[in-house]
Amino acid sequence: MERGKNALLLLLSIFAASLLLPALSAPAQLQPLVLRPLPSRPAPASWPESEAAASLSSETEAESDSAATTSLSVELQHVDALSFNLTPQALFHLRLQRDASRVQSISDLAVAAAAAPAGNVSRPRLGFSSSVVSGLAQGSGEYFTRLGVGTPPRYVYMVLDTGSDVVWIQCAPCRKCYSQTDPVFDPSKSTSFAAIPCSSPLCRRLDSPGCNQRRRCQYQVAYGDGSFTLGEFSSETLTFRRTRVGRVALGCGHDNEGLFIGAAGLLGLGRGRLSFPAQAGRRFNNKFSYCLVDRSASSRPSSVIFGDNALSRPARFTKLLTNPKLDTFYYVELLGMSVGGARVRGITASLFKLDAAGNGGLIVDSGTSVTRLTRPAYNALRDAFRAGASGLKRAPDFSLFDTCFDLSGKTEVKVPTVVLHFRGADVSLPASNYLIPVDSQGTFCFAFAATMSGLSIIGNIQQQGFRVVFDLAGSRVGFSPRGCA
Repeated sequence: MERGKNALLLLLSIFAASLLLPALSAPAQLQPLVLRPLPSRPAPASWPESEAAASLSSETEAESDSAATTSLSVELQHVDALSFNLTPQALFHLRLQRDASRVQSISDLAVAAAAAPAGNVSRPRLGFSSSVVSGLAQGSGEYFTRLGVGTPPRYVYMVLDTGSDVVWIQCAPCRKCYSQTDPVFDPSKSTSFAAIPCSSPLCRRLDSPGCNQRRRCQYQVAYGDGSFTLGEFSSETLTFRRTRVGRVALGCGHDNEGLFIGAAGLLGLGRGRLSFPAQAGRRFNNKFSYCLVDRSASSRPSSVIFGDNALSRPARFTKLLTNPKLDTFYYVELLGMSVGGARVRGITASLFKLDAAGNGGLIVDSGTSVTRLTRPAYNALRDAFRAGASGLKRAPDFSLFDTCFDLSGKTEVKVPTVVLHFRGADVSLPASNYLIPVDSQGTFCFAFAATMSGLSIIGNIQQQGFRVVFDLAGSRVGFSPRGCA
């Protein structure tokens, strides 16, 4: 009798094992990576129409004060296009340096906001002349466009940044201005320029408002590395190709130190009340999107679209979360990640949780290049990828990357798939969005990194090729693959 029971148990064990075997032996999901070197020396940015044509056509357009919505699209260029005398390797090193500074500033800002007293829904207000960290780091703008400022429009390069709110531009007369490609904007030559009085509600929306002797509002944005911009808070008309947007509140900076080289200022695309999307929300139906091309694989420009056309193709959406202490960033909920078709053990939603005090969380940011994950999540992801790519020849660490491969002499390899599981949206990354060239000798590195802070960041390398849609009316962010066409 006992022998019969043992035989039955043995048969049941064999049957159970046969059910598990297909799952255990299923091959990892792989995808091809076409190997390309670092981008060639960047060429000067080119724009689809002349400034003269844009200026003439804009004169016939109505400004944005009506309730009618519209859509507009403008091209974006990477900041490397303003650097003509540097090698691809030098540009890449500079990009990583900018990235480290930006991530540190974002983390410092999040920590400072979380430590602020309850009821303060933005950054700490410590007085106009304080050095509070209220922005991001030196040279943190990665993408820029060309737009007209004033009437008649003076065309300049402006950085577009989802991690900043205040729109600002360098203005004459300059007490101190950094070097920019175009002449410094002179507000006295614009018929649409207007100072904002200290009593205006717009002035009170600033984190650190000030007031000069002429009772005009003053602004200041101080950055994590000690650089800053300050001057008069004003309103002005901005021209995007054929579309004019009137009465945009912006900082007219007369003292700008240690900031972007080449660009004239910044168009903040953050979630705060003074960002361009917030100010022009009614005109563009509270929607905008961008698509950042892989510069190593495409000569097409990146683009940003405002208005209903921002949702030009199906996207996978996830809900926007709200940080009660910091309104600038776009927080989303990441539930987990998969490598090679299998969920990565050790990566759970708790590692990216945004708590009630404003600690932790995960943001989508256009100005950070390399995605940063909390240390436990990164270690689990890295180990899973190393196991799945064990057939590739390893290379020494490079800068912040600790998982690199020697792929010299090859034109294509197979690598494990990587999928981000947001709440309500699974986003499968192209191989070129996570295994990137770091030199001209065939070294490729896994383009994720760990952060010691509790805040994680989805960077622009992982966003390449997706149209990232910010539907502020619906409080959601969407990802549309192959969205740059």
